[in-house]
Amino acid sequence: MNQTRMVAIIGLLAIVTISALSVLYTVDEREKAIVVRLGKVVRYDDEPGLHWKWPVAEEVRFFDSRIVTLDAPPQRYLTEEKKSLEVDSFVKWRITDTLKYYLTVGGDEARANTRLGQLVDDGLRSEFGKRPLKDVVSGDRREIMEILRVNTAQAASRFGIEVIDVRLQRVDLPQDVSESVYRRMEAERARIAKELRAQGAEAAEKIRADAERQRDILLAEAYRDAERIRGDGDARATAIYARSFNTNPEFYRLYRSLNAYKATFKDKNDVMVIDPSSEFFKYLKNSSAR
Repeated sequence: MNQTRMVAIIGLLAIVTISALSVLYTVDEREKAIVVRLGKVVRYDDEPGLHWKWPVAEEVRFFDSRIVTLDAPPQRYLTEEKKSLEVDSFVKWRITDTLKYYLTVGGDEARANTRLGQLVDDGLRSEFGKRPLKDVVSGDRREIMEILRVNTAQAASRFGIEVIDVRLQRVDLPQDVSESVYRRMEAERARIAKELRAQGAEAAEKIRADAERQRDILLAEAYRDAERIRGDGDARATAIYARSFNTNPEFYRLYRSLNAYKATFKDKNDVMVIDPSSEFFKYLKNSSAR
């Protein structure tokens, strides 16, 4: 009897628990919820917390209310001059109107991303198509992103979605076009480098020739000055010698002989073959010679 009562109690508790679970539900702060009764939305503005619903007849559907990032695959767009560009973009959005979100895209995040992707794609195609390549790549990216954000947000509001930001991560030439451009740039840089090297070689030759010319001029001027100084010195020396000879010829001859002896016997290994009675030894043999 006790076992039967225990089983009954457990069964009753199970039924109460199941009934409570089918009646109560919790809305998280990071979620939005709608309550659907037989396919019709009866409530969609529940605050975070514990709520109740009719069992079986009513169903609760939950949606993530946090910011979602749509990272679209790179797409090609044509500029005003029909130049192709590869653009990588992303969109950040979140649900603001749960009822619109459910009624327009069925509460499906994938469908919402698809709709947003189409809006961004149309906006990019329009904005790129009325701008030249240089403005798109370097000048107007911030302006394009702001226009896309405003236009996409306005169009996406009918889906119950708030578009927070639209960004262009990368705007490049397609790979095949980029390689062609890089090859042309490489060839152009090689041509410029060759031209600069040629100009440098020409300038170097001019500098070298000018330096050699200046060196020759300096050497010639130095040789000219040296010869003039040497001539002046020789003239002064000759004048001094002449005055010395005229003043005391014998002393001058003695001085010249001593210099000759000094130069002759400078090295101990020097050998001179000469007649001892030669005039050369006049002052060695007789210090009083006249």
